[in-house]
Amino acid sequence: MIFEYVSKFILGGCILALATYLSKSNNVFLSGVITTLPIMTLANMSLQMKYMDDQKFHLAQKSGIFGALGLVLFVGCVFLLTNWTRPLYAVLISLVIFVIYMALYKYLS
Repeated sequence: MIFEYVSKFILGGCILALATYLSKSNNVFLSGVITTLPIMTLANMSLQMKYMDDQKFHLAQKSGIFGALGLVLFVGCVFLLTNWTRPLYAVLISLVIFVIYMALYKYLS
């Protein structure tokens, strides 16, 4: 079970890294995220529709929406915090905020 999650995480990270590398924008990270999200979403939804029943599909979509909002929160925090702190600290603080957000979602749902 954990191997499946780890392998999906590595695969998604590799796709994101590849899209970032191939991007021609000055904002390489944001461009890679923007390029990759629709591709990953369509692939994920097609797999969900193929292998899930209706109840699990709706639960996965609900989790996906909260995850997407978490990604927006993370990227937005990095963008805003780089105005006040060094980029490394901005990413670390944003990661902590993201983890708290996801833990609250898991706790409240």
